[in-house]
Amino acid sequence: MANNKVNILLVEDNPMQTRLIQKLLAKSENPSFDVTSVETLGAALEQLERQASDLILLDLMLPDSQSLETFFRVKAQAPDIPIIVQSALDDVNLAARAVDKGAHDYLVKDRITSTSLIRSIRYSIERMRARSGEWASSMFHLAQQQFLKAAYIMDLDDNIRQRLLFPERAQIVALPFRRDQREQVETVFGYRVQHVLNMGPTKGGIRYHQGVDLGEVSALAMWMTWKCALMCLPFGGAKGGVRVDPTALSRAELQRLTRRYTSAFIGMIGPEIDIPAPDMGTDEQIMAWILDTYSQQVGYSVPAVVTGKPVVLGGSLGRKEATGRGLVYLVEEAARHLGIPLKNATAVVQGFGNVGASAARFLSECGVKIIAVGDVSTNLYNRRGLDVDSLTDYVDEHRVLKGYPEAETLETPEMLELECDILVPAALQTQITSENAGRIKCKILAEGANGPTTLEADEILSERGIFVLPDVLGNAGGVTVSYFEWVQGIQNFMWPLEEINRRLRDILTDAFARTLQRAQQNSVDMRTAAMIEGLHRVTQAKLMRGLFP
Repeated sequence: MANNKVNILLVEDNPMQTRLIQKLLAKSENPSFDVTSVETLGAALEQLERQASDLILLDLMLPDSQSLETFFRVKAQAPDIPIIVQSALDDVNLAARAVDKGAHDYLVKDRITSTSLIRSIRYSIERMRARSGEWASSMFHLAQQQFLKAAYIMDLDDNIRQRLLFPERAQIVALPFRRDQREQVETVFGYRVQHVLNMGPTKGGIRYHQGVDLGEVSALAMWMTWKCALMCLPFGGAKGGVRVDPTALSRAELQRLTRRYTSAFIGMIGPEIDIPAPDMGTDEQIMAWILDTYSQQVGYSVPAVVTGKPVVLGGSLGRKEATGRGLVYLVEEAARHLGIPLKNATAVVQGFGNVGASAARFLSECGVKIIAVGDVSTNLYNRRGLDVDSLTDYVDEHRVLKGYPEAETLETPEMLELECDILVPAALQTQITSENAGRIKCKILAEGANGPTTLEADEILSERGIFVLPDVLGNAGGVTVSYFEWVQGIQNFMWPLEEINRRLRDILTDAFARTLQRAQQNSVDMRTAAMIEGLHRVTQAKLMRGLFP
């Protein structure tokens, strides 16, 4: 797009629709549009070879190509050009599938106006630029596509749909901190993203990992919004992170980095603004340093500024194991729904950090046999079952699972494809894809990690009848008990563990029941149902509050 002129390739075989689009775009002066129209797929591909376009308006039903094949061939020819699908009213389902596969938006021909058309073009171009720039992230793309799918199914208001595609507030900082060799100052990038601000304070963890970027943090903030809304918590979604390998830093270096991070974002966090919590690569000690740094800045102790902190500093009982415990509560509900007895059922747990280890322990207490576990160092397998207490003791001593003697070792693809009743991906994102989803042999897929399953894999799992507990539901136990901790901090009143676990189970089982009912009523998968449940709450809040000014 140069000189404020947008070059549009219109692929449409209906002359009346072509004239309508040209007429609607002619009403715009800033930007102005240069439209090249063709009537066949072959002509479109030839045009793309000859001349670059800023955007493609594509009818999927053409004389020489039909359905998604049209989209796939255009996308293959022009992977970096945003595509908006035009659909007749009776083909909207097809348009939604194209959005699932990577189209940027869809327009229903009978409802196109100049405003909706120009806005869709502008947002699609901006989103493509963002994805190819600082927002470029497979996780953020996945989060947006999940959102767009749910938005289409629930017929979400276009104004709200466009508003929720990106976070409301994001900040990137360069964080210098001293290494233990005092003359060496290292600079890393830190992030804090707040997706929705009108649901109450925002809430979300802080991740220390060498793969952190703005797109990843934004995706996690977006998922946190739906998670909090699904649980009916008074929070919007947020997330933070530092692009660093925490295992390469000493304790003193971690402390200096954490205090620098807190100082850099001091204006964005607070018990009534944004409440951080632990995430990958961080723990209760990191939260204690954030609490102390923030309290030093304001001049008095503020325990409610973070959650997931040590109990002695106002942390909640049960918070550390809450995500794993909550996931198992939901597995129990899913097993009850499917008629699967957990006694002597089998489970595979990918990831043996806080979430995976806790999930394995609580599953074992339910009578489930843990036949395989894995972490960054190795994957262990024993068909007769692994002793979770023994594994935990070994990791406490050696930090990783590698070297554990009472098991065979497996590669990650083999472990994920083991036959079992329950598969728990509790490690990194995009572990279950279109390539391996057809070989997954579990009955319940319980997502402890964020974004472990791609959209394409979701479709395959659904067709194969595998019951998915999606991440926005499955790992919501952590933020739920974080909410309890925040409430206890505000009230200066501590709840007993029995009350915390009872409240946690009540909230999660209620969310499961609502999600399952939504899935059955709308004939959608559990992930889409959970997204719709959360989106309804966020939409209601936005409409009730209105727009200022």
